[in-house]
Amino acid sequence: MTTDVVSQLAYFHGKPQSSGELRTQMSDFKVFEQLPFAPCGEGEHLYIHIRKTGANTVYVARQLAKYFKVKEALVSYAGLKDRFAVTEQWFGVHVPGKQVYDLSDLVIDGVEVLAYARHNKKLKTGALTGNRFEITLRNVTNIESLKQKWQQIIAQGVPNYFGEQRFGIDGGNIARAGELFAGTKVKDKKKRGIYLSAARSYLFNQAVSQRIEDNTFDVLAPGDVCMLAGTQSVFLAEEIDELLKGRLRDKDIDITAPMWGAGELKTTGAVLAFEQELMAQHPDFCQGLAKFGLKQERRRIRLNVAGTDISTGQDSVTLTFSLPSGCYATTILRELVDYTDLTERAVGRNQATADETKPAAG
Repeated sequence: MTTDVVSQLAYFHGKPQSSGELRTQMSDFKVFEQLPFAPCGEGEHLYIHIRKTGANTVYVARQLAKYFKVKEALVSYAGLKDRFAVTEQWFGVHVPGKQVYDLSDLVIDGVEVLAYARHNKKLKTGALTGNRFEITLRNVTNIESLKQKWQQIIAQGVPNYFGEQRFGIDGGNIARAGELFAGTKVKDKKKRGIYLSAARSYLFNQAVSQRIEDNTFDVLAPGDVCMLAGTQSVFLAEEIDELLKGRLRDKDIDITAPMWGAGELKTTGAVLAFEQELMAQHPDFCQGLAKFGLKQERRRIRLNVAGTDISTGQDSVTLTFSLPSGCYATTILRELVDYTDLTERAVGRNQATADETKPAAG
């Protein structure tokens, strides 16, 4: 199994004709977390809105635990964010009582406190509607081609691949997952979870890529499982009529692919046979995920962008867009431009740590 787990995936809009550089500087990659609620002002949990530059989420959480003199488990966040970026996100700290905090003496490298308030519920992983991105690409070639492809992406979306962040540098998390399934003990629950997620994401990406290769990415077939826009609700498409095709074109529904685990696939007929045949090529991963207690789930195969804007300079392009929770900005960029991420060049290939895998980046 190749560790080059993203570059080999199929392109929906064709391989980009433009090239450019990503993250020439930290401020070229900005992420703004979007929560579905605001802190109510009272309760056992202190919510802290932070702008961080060049700091990963886990590091900041650990520093907050030290500041408040609590266990690390009492500090929470909705999602991990890119380290090599300027990101704004919320952290929650469980601090029962009615103490009024003044965080003017909270000093963490690369961190600025924007606001804080109490709330009556814990900030849970995944408790966000999505992220807004502002990304600047530099030394861009063939900007006109990029602008045309941007319009295609707005109209038709892109494959909802898990980005390279999920798999670690050089696909290291995939290799660790293989070792885990072969019997290697991993006591750290967070690391074990990261490896399981990487294996599951790898299988999902393979299913999406194969549908593109088969020219069935945006073609409904009897037996497909569809997901309603804006929800996780799914239904079986037993018969394909013009109404259902129209709903797919209008982005009211999306085709799904399996997030592997124990249990039966929800698809039927030829679609079921396709998924079974494809997954049979990866028996260790399929059996391992089921053994570790993951259940069959579905994920939409198309990723749509919202709130889009684009501005161009002589050789630079700045993109603004919003994505749902759990989706990757780099998946959008991959279809748009053949980019070089300068942070990889600066950091080198030897800093793949569990702390730096980022399932929601962005």
